[in-house]
Amino acid sequence: MGEAGMLDRSSRPHHSPNKTPRRLVRKVVHLRWKKRLGPVGIGAQLGMPASTVHTVLSRCRINRPSHVDVRTGEPARRYEHEHPGSMIHVDIKKLGNIPDGGGWRYVGRLQGERNKAITAKRTGKHGITGDMITGTAFVHTVIDDHSRVAYAEIHDDETAATAIAVLRRAVGWFASRGVTVEQVLSDNGSAYRSYAWRDACAELSIQPKRTRPYHPQTNGKIERFHRTLADGWAYARHYNSESARRNALPAWLHSYNHHRPHTAIGSQPPISRLTNVPGQHRKYFRDVSPPKRGFSLRRQPSAYLILESDGATRTIGFDDLAQWLEVDGSRVDFYFCLDGAQHLNKTGDLATWVEYYTGNYVDNPEVDGHTP
Repeated sequence: MGEAGMLDRSSRPHHSPNKTPRRLVRKVVHLRWKKRLGPVGIGAQLGMPASTVHTVLSRCRINRPSHVDVRTGEPARRYEHEHPGSMIHVDIKKLGNIPDGGGWRYVGRLQGERNKAITAKRTGKHGITGDMITGTAFVHTVIDDHSRVAYAEIHDDETAATAIAVLRRAVGWFASRGVTVEQVLSDNGSAYRSYAWRDACAELSIQPKRTRPYHPQTNGKIERFHRTLADGWAYARHYNSESARRNALPAWLHSYNHHRPHTAIGSQPPISRLTNVPGQHRKYFRDVSPPKRGFSLRRQPSAYLILESDGATRTIGFDDLAQWLEVDGSRVDFYFCLDGAQHLNKTGDLATWVEYYTGNYVDNPEVDGHTP
């Protein structure tokens, strides 16, 4: 062997008689792509152990469901626009109205049908066949492609006039947060194919786009949002009436936008991405202790506050803060920002907090429950 015998050699066997034959590998891959089956389902059809199927899928790098589109079986093609407002997605989620007393999901089928009949009789709504119904809620949803910040309204129809009115208000809502909408992506619903929708987009200087027919995955971000909407709000708890559910939507939307971590954007809340500057995103920290004793905001030219009051958001520099406090008061939701990073998210006495950290308080050991 000589010196060659001292060199490292591969420990891989020359032959693997128990390796899964190629014909079976092709069948496993075929069932994965075309029928989106998992290891158990594929193993049952081919007479193979699920562990062996999983090994084959891992070797072919298609073992994770995220690698395969659940509807088409094709490899998932993901995209994200580079800054807020570059594209928004719009769609309509239909929900059956909840009858007085609650729906069948929480009170059972029998009682649910009774509640439905009583409510339908009170409202006098009739279906196409003449039977009494409780009606449908049309949730018009708008979501920003880059940040995933969502806007939604509930209406009793899905006409073009209603969809256009929602779009106008959504564009204004995003504009108040420093976001200029450039494009809007919709499906091929009648409201979005209308000339009125096209003209409204032109008036708002927005380029309308539509998905390919029978390809809802193109608008996948808002389709996934609808699932979150249903799980987190529409069917999350027992509502004793439709009005109770509708009244709960604004609070849930605020929680979704400002507090709920979104796994697609690094487990940060969507609002943390609304900088509207490509490539610049503030880091978001919740319930983090304020700066340590001796820190002075007056010596930090890059420090500012983001204030939220009555649904409005304001960015205030410390030079303008005193005047704002005199006019608007002090108990609001606020974020302390330094060098582009949000270091504190809380609700409390803003005047006391700022007074301490601007150096006017010298010996205050505790501010609103936080010890510096």
